[in-house]
Amino acid sequence: MEKHTVVIIPLDNYQQANVDAAVEKGLELLGGIEGIIGKEEKVLLKPNLLARALPQKAITTHFSVFSAVCRLLKEKGYAHVSYGDSPGNPTTTPDKAAEACGIAAEAEKWGVPAGEFNAGSVVHFAEGSTSKSFYLCKAVQEADALINICKMKTHALERITGGIKNMYGCITGVNKATGHAHYPNSEVFADMLADLNRCVRPRLHIMDGVVAMEGNGPSSGTPVNMNVLLFSLDAVALDSVFAGLIHLDPHQVPTCVSGEKAGLGTMDYDQIEILTPDGPLSMDQAREQFGKADFDVYRGVMKKNLLAKLMPLLPFLQHRPRADMKKCIGCGICEESCPVEEKAVHAGNGKKAKYDYKKCIRCYCCQEMCPAKAIEVYRSPWNKLLGGK
Repeated sequence: MEKHTVVIIPLDNYQQANVDAAVEKGLELLGGIEGIIGKEEKVLLKPNLLARALPQKAITTHFSVFSAVCRLLKEKGYAHVSYGDSPGNPTTTPDKAAEACGIAAEAEKWGVPAGEFNAGSVVHFAEGSTSKSFYLCKAVQEADALINICKMKTHALERITGGIKNMYGCITGVNKATGHAHYPNSEVFADMLADLNRCVRPRLHIMDGVVAMEGNGPSSGTPVNMNVLLFSLDAVALDSVFAGLIHLDPHQVPTCVSGEKAGLGTMDYDQIEILTPDGPLSMDQAREQFGKADFDVYRGVMKKNLLAKLMPLLPFLQHRPRADMKKCIGCGICEESCPVEEKAVHAGNGKKAKYDYKKCIRCYCCQEMCPAKAIEVYRSPWNKLLGGK
């Protein structure tokens, strides 16, 4: 099977029998799971377990998609299967996140144990262009083959989160926050993610887009029906097709740009073969059949060369996280999530979030982890005046 193939399976509900059939068909169109992963290999399933959340919130991979993958592997004789993720929320553990969204119950049903995602160690990666080492969870290091079961969502820093970004959960929680401090903008963070994907080498990518998330993602957005499952061996192609379906140019998605530059895959639609149960489609045809033009995702740009000349005013001209005082509950998770040593936001013990934008690196960890959906990314009106859209 051509590496740049992306399979789109239409699916408008999470009824288990329908999801099972969709996953089986998707992998069949990719050439079959046996041609991707050997039955003797240790297989690690990596869903998106960003936070402790109910499945209908569209924050995590839906349990029915996870269950369908477990079922298929078990029925085909894969004996060494485990699962896990490292949530970004400092108050959530992997087991609590898996329990809340229903994945833990499905894992128990199929006899798939949880891997060790609370502990890990440094893994050196000399080939990295931006990152030469990663603090990887133990389960990731022990696996032979990783199946990435990601969620179709928006992301404040990278516009969208899909296949490439989901691998950040291979790094233990506390070290994930540190990573944002070391790679403080969307481009360099995407370069790091490209190196991470090259390091852990996920074998297969499955994207849950039956119900996606738009708007203030990846945890505070709005569920929206996209009615698709996507499958690919190429994370860049997968995310690029996701971008195409929401009428977003993949060249505007830093993870796609960095991924292609690093040799992970392609975002060139002329090189991507899109397959469906009814036959192949061009990207234009797929967009027309499965796309959503009004999908709420940030589409603007900034002219950095002009902003550089306005450095003294940068804290006021840049996009930045902003807390809604009516929604803020003063829990302090935003402060715990902030990777800046001296903290760019202070809250907790009932005191509501207060920012020091001179320290803020615009990583949006606070926005991503806020349980009250009180933090949004303020898009500066100066954006249009400075050449954005």
